[in-house]
Amino acid sequence: MTAPALAQGVGTGATAAPASQLRWLMVGVGCVAALGSLRLAFASDELSEPGLQAALLNWITLPYIVAGAIAWSRRPDSRFARLMVAAGFAMFLSSLQWSNAAGTYTIGLAFDLLPAALFLHLFLAFPSGRLERRPERAIVAAGYAAAIGLQFVKALLGGAGPRNGLALFAESDTAGTVEDVELIMLSALCLAGVAVLVARRREAGPRPRLRIAVLVDSFGLGLVAVAVLMLAGAFGWSGFETIRLVTFGVLGLAPVAFLAGLLNAHLSRPAMADLLVQLRSDPEPSDLRQALAGATRDPSLALVYWLPEFGRWVDVDGVPVDLPAPDSGRATTLIDREGASGAALIHDRSLADEPQLLDAVSAAAAIGLENGRLHAELRARLDELRGSRRRVIEAGQQERERLERDLHDGAQQRLIALSLELGLLEGRLDGDHETKAGLGQARREIALSLEELRAIARGIHPAVVSGHGLAVALESLAARATVPVRLTVGLDVRMPERLEVAAYYVVSESLANVAKHARASSVTVEVAGASGQVVVEVVDDGVGGADTERGSGLRGLADRVEALGGRLRIWTPHGGGTRVRAEMPCA
Repeated sequence: MTAPALAQGVGTGATAAPASQLRWLMVGVGCVAALGSLRLAFASDELSEPGLQAALLNWITLPYIVAGAIAWSRRPDSRFARLMVAAGFAMFLSSLQWSNAAGTYTIGLAFDLLPAALFLHLFLAFPSGRLERRPERAIVAAGYAAAIGLQFVKALLGGAGPRNGLALFAESDTAGTVEDVELIMLSALCLAGVAVLVARRREAGPRPRLRIAVLVDSFGLGLVAVAVLMLAGAFGWSGFETIRLVTFGVLGLAPVAFLAGLLNAHLSRPAMADLLVQLRSDPEPSDLRQALAGATRDPSLALVYWLPEFGRWVDVDGVPVDLPAPDSGRATTLIDREGASGAALIHDRSLADEPQLLDAVSAAAAIGLENGRLHAELRARLDELRGSRRRVIEAGQQERERLERDLHDGAQQRLIALSLELGLLEGRLDGDHETKAGLGQARREIALSLEELRAIARGIHPAVVSGHGLAVALESLAARATVPVRLTVGLDVRMPERLEVAAYYVVSESLANVAKHARASSVTVEVAGASGQVVVEVVDDGVGGADTERGSGLRGLADRVEALGGRLRIWTPHGGGTRVRAEMPCA
């Protein structure tokens, strides 16, 4: 609850608004109090500049009462508004010391330093009106103890002159010491309050909202002024009266900033109207986010959606998002729809000081959320599909690697061993030429089987890629090709193995298609890295006309490339050769 928040209506569970008559009664009593302070000032025998002093005191009294009454009427459960009204009337009570009558003077004396404690309480209780943390409560409690308890002790000891009606003892020296302790204690507590405000500013992040920053800065400046005034009184500084006038002037800035916030909140209502108009046109999800950011005046605002099926929050593009931690400088406001939190706003933490604005924006946003939620769900499903596709291909690749190893370490090794064994037997048969010829033929068949087995193993998984890299593997392919190949590999470093394997298969499948169908005289293969991508291009000068839909090999290549976030394109005009281009991200 801030100045704008207080201006925007009653929250849940609020009590009934004070009657209009009560509001005007408080303002009227405040005006009467201001006139009374003015009359007391001009009738006083001790004030040197009664008009100026009365004007500065009323500069505090009236704005606090008026601002508090307006905020209280708009937000009846506002403790902060009540504290503002109390601070204004406390200033009036302290002015009763200007009276020449002993009884009235004594009342003013009793409340002389109460405004200092009230201002400390008010500034630290912003914006909720409650002291949320134990150090804040300790500071304020000590402030009231000093401003009320020590003040009465001073009065009972006979301090503050002969008109003191509370004097029971004539211990003026002791009363003076108590007064000094009281003033120094209040000064220290005010500076501690400034430290609390500074800590809050740091917790709120580097970009607090302007009017909130101005209001909180006015609080800190007011506490510094009060602290200096207390020290000036304790040590008898010569410029005490000037310091007091400056302090009164500074303290009056806070309600002015608060009233400006109320006015700003009133003027911001057209932005909410514009938001509702935009939502009626069913905007795109990205436009919805921009509209909400404009209404809240927070360009960093993000809109995220809850997808129960996936159990996660995602942004408009379906990308998983983690809600910010409490100490991150960002805050989260949930948007309920049909009793469930279907979306959330992630925004600058300072916006949390304006719950009414957030409630209004959230209610408006709920109107246009369904389209954005469906869009985010579609993107999330698409990402899930891509991930599933990638995992299937990776699992298949791992199985292919296992089969290749089994063939290499099992069947190939046994065939090689058998060929060696037959060679030994052949060497022992000196006179049986027919048997030796049979063994030689068996060894040739084994060698042919080995070559076929190696070709099968290369088709299952190109082990040469894993062992020696893409460039060496492509050179091996080019050397075995039935059509002359001009190979250019422009990669300076090795890429992740999954990319190298995909690039190898693009070239391998393309060269196989050229050999079977293209009737080409030459092929150009180029592999290069550009703009965070690896680009593989195979161009032949054959007859073209490749069927990319019916060809399972080309479709399988497209699946492999797309599973890695890439794209496979094929140009195959009749009589114009075929061009295969694969682009895969390598970041």
